[in-house]
Amino acid sequence: MTIKGLLPLIAATLVCGGSVFVEARQPKPPAAVVKPKVSQPVQPKWKLYTAPDGRFTILMPGNPNRNTQYQKTYMGEITLEIFVAQPPKQQVAYVVAYNDFPYSYGQITDPQAVLNNARDMALKTTKSNLISQRNIRSSNNHPGKEIEYINSGGKITKSRMYVAEGRLYQVMAITTKKQQKTLAKTITGYLNSFHVVLKKPRNFGF
Repeated sequence: MTIKGLLPLIAATLVCGGSVFVEARQPKPPAAVVKPKVSQPVQPKWKLYTAPDGRFTILMPGNPNRNTQYQKTYMGEITLEIFVAQPPKQQVAYVVAYNDFPYSYGQITDPQAVLNNARDMALKTTKSNLISQRNIRSSNNHPGKEIEYINSGGKITKSRMYVAEGRLYQVMAITTKKQQKTLAKTITGYLNSFHVVLKKPRNFGF
């Protein structure tokens, strides 16, 4: 199958029984050549992005597009926030998604159970095979899991998930086998740059 056949890149992340599809579109082929040029890879300008609510920071190749979706679950309606950045002329999408759990659910649920469920549903929804997985911790010691999986079309997703203060974060890079080889270090740097910002405790004057 050609690279064109591998696109568009599609990955789905399932949160509490609802699915959200993030599509990494292939850039349109250029029109008729006007003047000869030496093709050079487009290097995006990476910069630190801070979430609108200040709860996470991450390096992104430009300002991500934000999408808000509402999922009905057995716990009630959950708001899912998705941030997607796609550098031009690269077959890759950088995605951060998160959702808050109802307070009671977050208090009684084992974080590892949440992470395992998110892993299982991501694999099921994308009809993918798991390549690797390992338990990890955020920079401020919140429980997490790193997984890498591939679907039948050859799309590879590398994802890190964290449970922190009643919220599930999912940080993903979605690409093709060919692009992954050239972007491996960039993807690792992107994943490593994610930082959960803890809520500031209330100041009671003592």
